[in-house]
Amino acid sequence: MTISPNVVRHRAAVIRSRRETQNGHMSVNLWFTGLSGSGKSTLAHAVEERLHLMGCRTYVFDGDNVRHGLCGDLGFSLDDRSENLRRIAHMVHLFLDAGVISLTAFISPLHADRQRVKEIIGEENLIEVYCKCPLEVCEERDVKGLYKKARKGEIKNYTGISSPYEPPTSPDIVLKTDEQSLNECVKIVIKELKERGIIL
Repeated sequence: MTISPNVVRHRAAVIRSRRETQNGHMSVNLWFTGLSGSGKSTLAHAVEERLHLMGCRTYVFDGDNVRHGLCGDLGFSLDDRSENLRRIAHMVHLFLDAGVISLTAFISPLHADRQRVKEIIGEENLIEVYCKCPLEVCEERDVKGLYKKARKGEIKNYTGISSPYEPPTSPDIVLKTDEQSLNECVKIVIKELKERGIIL
């Protein structure tokens, strides 16, 4: 990891544990991974809505939204995707310190990149949620019409078509989003958070 020269980390008096106590819950990251169209963003926002109604402090980092600002200078090559996730991981690390439950919805197609994310965030701070959905179902959904463009060659480096997706080998949660309803998936995630003592 590259660190800027002549920079010393400031130690704050208000630390993560104090913020968590004030919030009434622990901070954690829910990292949703899966193909485009697998339901990552829909699920992340649905889980956030449920948590919000429970009085939790939350924030969703959505792949498209992040690329409008923080990562607007990046393309979709494997190198750019890797840098995109590195930046997000460091942002999530700050939100953990703020005592917030962050939800990240990114394809994050490669094992190596997801592993680096875990190293930056800390495996103990991350719950990996694999939105498992067959490519053909994702293509049928094709909400944004991107798979059609990728099949025509109009979009390069499109995950699942011209760029690889490596499924997680040991995710914390596997959701079959082509078989399970949105409500069922939300309940599973909330149950995991309660069992881990993140929320009451």
